[in-house]
Amino acid sequence: MRRVTGIGGVFFKAKDPKALADWYRVHLGLKLEGWGGVAFRWAEDNTNGAGTTAWNLFKGDTSYFAPSTASFMINYRVEDLHALLAALRAEGCKVEDKVDESEYGKFGWVIDPEGNKVELWQPPSGQ
Repeated sequence: MRRVTGIGGVFFKAKDPKALADWYRVHLGLKLEGWGGVAFRWAEDNTNGAGTTAWNLFKGDTSYFAPSTASFMINYRVEDLHALLAALRAEGCKVEDKVDESEYGKFGWVIDPEGNKVELWQPPSGQ
């Protein structure tokens, strides 16, 4: 079973997400989408479809990264979320019980040994 197949997104907290996003747009040339982040498009691991790496800023008081107190969270693309979560549990990893499934794909979370919350994302079919 393949595990991580790429970076699905990079997320971190900011005191003023709009101002910081604007700085990245102005100074580094990131092209912000209407939803406030950047979608880096690629298709390397899915030659018959499309791939995306998301970049987005969250408000400093977000609880989305909890229980981690880190100011960032990495989202990794995976091939089979449920199989990987089961394997991680069997290996003794701290895996959150919650799994979100939507038109954006399947999302699950594991906490690394230093307490960082890691998001695992199985993109929708064809992406």
